[in-house]
Amino acid sequence: MLPYQTIEEASAALGRNLTFAETLWFNYSASKSDYVLYCHNILFLFAIFSLVPLPLVFMEVLRWGGLDRYKIQPKVRLPFSDMLKCYKDVMWMFFFIVGPLQLVSYPSVQMIGIRTGLPLPSGWEMLSQLLVYFLVEDYTNYWIHRFLHNKWGYEKIHRVHHEYTAPIGFAAPYAHWAEILILGIPSFLGPAMVPGHMVTFWSWIALRQIEAIETHSGYDFPWTPTKHIPFYGGAEYHDYHHYVGGQSQSNFASVFTYCDYIYGTDKGYRYQKKILKKLNEEPAGVQNGGSIDFKTD
Repeated sequence: MLPYQTIEEASAALGRNLTFAETLWFNYSASKSDYVLYCHNILFLFAIFSLVPLPLVFMEVLRWGGLDRYKIQPKVRLPFSDMLKCYKDVMWMFFFIVGPLQLVSYPSVQMIGIRTGLPLPSGWEMLSQLLVYFLVEDYTNYWIHRFLHNKWGYEKIHRVHHEYTAPIGFAAPYAHWAEILILGIPSFLGPAMVPGHMVTFWSWIALRQIEAIETHSGYDFPWTPTKHIPFYGGAEYHDYHHYVGGQSQSNFASVFTYCDYIYGTDKGYRYQKKILKKLNEEPAGVQNGGSIDFKTD
């Protein structure tokens, strides 16, 4: 809760007029406790999990001709009933695991020092902190994900997430409850190392979940803005991990690909890309004349 009763008091404390964004923040947050502001994450996650995957559902069900050609595994089609079941399972996990975890984890937010007051962070401050959060979470997530692919971790926990060999947007948070809890640690590690404003924390949680949905979309769109981010994996990169399944020792990255490259866990993916490139460069008669008819689209 802000320690000011009026905008004039806030302006006097800052020694300047509030910016437009700060005025909006004052009007919205002045009468709300820090705990209530933190719990907004529950609303954001519910809205993101429910709404962001919907266009992907429409594309999967309606099979729009112009977009259907971007599906990474075109021979795999999930009926609407399966996608609805996935959403229900995710919502069950949300209401009974993720939501309660958010409600009881507020003391950790207090401890690391995420602030709610004025001034608001600058755009540069937010971007730099978000970059740190993504890098820290990505590196930590890589090793946890890799551990979950050992025999015990996969059979007891991670196999649930791999029930979808051709992932869909709703399947991004679809996982065993223990995996949800474990992967919450990397998400908090970045903000714990570089604590910022609650607005930055909200942005981090929202962007990370939207990124996960995009990565599990099952579609590789050439105009996706994330294709311009260096070392970004994306849908095609992660789709290979799901396609290989439980035996996969490749493409563990959640966001960026540098760990897979450094530690050699992208060799299978790179080999497949090399083979596909070679097949695409060969004349059609050579491709179809052999013993294997390999469909590359």
